[in-house]
Amino acid sequence: MRWNLPLLLTLGRVAAIPLVLILFYLPWEHARQWATVLFTVAGVTDAFDGWLARRWNQTSKFGAFLDPVADKLLVVVCLVMLLHEDNDALLAIIVAVIIGREITVSALREWMAELGQRTSVAVSWVGKFKTGFQMVAIGMMIWRAPIFGAPVYETGFVLLIIASGLTLYSMAIYLCAAWPLMRKG
Repeated sequence: MRWNLPLLLTLGRVAAIPLVLILFYLPWEHARQWATVLFTVAGVTDAFDGWLARRWNQTSKFGAFLDPVADKLLVVVCLVMLLHEDNDALLAIIVAVIIGREITVSALREWMAELGQRTSVAVSWVGKFKTGFQMVAIGMMIWRAPIFGAPVYETGFVLLIIASGLTLYSMAIYLCAAWPLMRKG
């Protein structure tokens, strides 16, 4: 395995997860805002690591494995952290939808890869759009404090509701793509 910038960005995203978690719970002034900054930097690296790896011809099997794992871990840990703090029924449903979709689509991709049909469930534009909404929403909810009176957490919550709708829609797209193979056996 060769160490390169795209792989280091992915590893950095994994390393950021416990730091975001610690900052979120620290009782220091502005610790949550620092958690948001770190979460945002980690989210931005998600947009660049794969692109850089392909552009610079630095793809690897380990990087291809770790990239989606890093994304899912970052999102799931932050969602659980937010749910732990708020203990809200609607937020619990949204978190269940998002985590359930990630598990379902990951299992579907693995199954389709075994059948040699991995490209049938490749990442779509809806999935990328969903990820964008999700990352912005989670970042705003971690930040929580109003900015110039603007309700940051509440706006993030609304964006997370939209992201959960996109989550269900993207899962439906993946399941419809796989349905012909599922019916066969």
